[in-house]
Amino acid sequence: MKRLGSRAGLILVVVAASLIVLAATAAARTTAAKPIVIGWAFDSKGAMAPFDNPALAAAQLRVKQVNARGGVSGRPLQIQTCDTQGNKPAIAKACALKLLGSGASVIFTTCDVDYAAPVVQEAINREVLAIAPCIGTDQMGPKRFGAKGKLAFSFGNVAQDEGSAMAQYAWGKGWRSASLATDGVIVYFKDVVKAFKARWTQLGGKVVDEETYHSLGGNDVQNAISRLNAKKADVVVTSTAGAFGALSTLISGLRSLGNNTAILNSWAGDGTYWLPKSPKVTNYYFVTYASIFGDDPNPAINKLAKQVHAGTGGFIAGSAAIDGLAVAINRSHGSTNGATLAATMEKFKKVPTLSGLVNFSAKFHTVFGRQYRVIKIQDNKAHLVGTVVAKVVPKI
Repeated sequence: MKRLGSRAGLILVVVAASLIVLAATAAARTTAAKPIVIGWAFDSKGAMAPFDNPALAAAQLRVKQVNARGGVSGRPLQIQTCDTQGNKPAIAKACALKLLGSGASVIFTTCDVDYAAPVVQEAINREVLAIAPCIGTDQMGPKRFGAKGKLAFSFGNVAQDEGSAMAQYAWGKGWRSASLATDGVIVYFKDVVKAFKARWTQLGGKVVDEETYHSLGGNDVQNAISRLNAKKADVVVTSTAGAFGALSTLISGLRSLGNNTAILNSWAGDGTYWLPKSPKVTNYYFVTYASIFGDDPNPAINKLAKQVHAGTGGFIAGSAAIDGLAVAINRSHGSTNGATLAATMEKFKKVPTLSGLVNFSAKFHTVFGRQYRVIKIQDNKAHLVGTVVAKVVPKI
């Protein structure tokens, strides 16, 4: 029995050693394999920096994790970056050309379709897949870029879905009348409010006022504030970003008039980086991908938010975009051909990512059906107050 035990022990040692050798060999093969290069054109310091920087940081962490597990189809992922310096069109185009020229198989771009257009166009013209971590419109696809737009996707939430989720949450709060304040600067802002209105009226909600203003230098915000204040509503609905300047003006303007009506914003209004010290922001809500305030329902998200110093919940879309790309390459049997990957991604149904379940379709190359977090800011302090999933994606 003693001799038999020694022999069994020897076998275990040999097996263990063999497994170590096999693992080391697999790792060596992955290291030696030609990397899949992701070219990432991002805005480091301009208006989109609060969204682009955290998404890129999350993606870089996710790439390290993927590579530690053997990469994608046996090949490591590698991110090469280029700063668009505020998404200036000429610089953005030059970034795209530089990244494509350095062998990028996929191009990632900034989180707004208008700013992203020069980069996307260069990629799809060369039949390369173009991905945005968090663009929020249905224009990231054929609707804007024509037939070649089949190569363009975003892991952001499509505006139709987001506006619908906002309406559903507002209805659930017992609010029944809404004033709409549309920031006309970018398509995403406009489409979110359109989608809110479409779903709100489906639910039976009443729209008592509709105003339009323009951030980023617009001088019509004060006029919109005066008109909004003149109408009584349960909630004021908008979609605009703190980084664009008009959000704090809109909120403080209403509050200075003694109007404490709830204000509901899209993901664009996420974060606390834009909060004025005085007057403090009160009774303000927004929907987002994830809470960055340590109270997200998913502990893994709370951990990652700390690691990347997230300024908005959209950081998680950077990780999701890497996960989605990895799934697409694996399902395409290792191919990085743009058309092949695009055809695979169009068929995504409830693909699991850290950001939640990802769906695409021939109509929507931007995510729908994902769960949103709802955050409330009261006296400049933010906390999670609920979650919501859009039940309907309305036509706008």
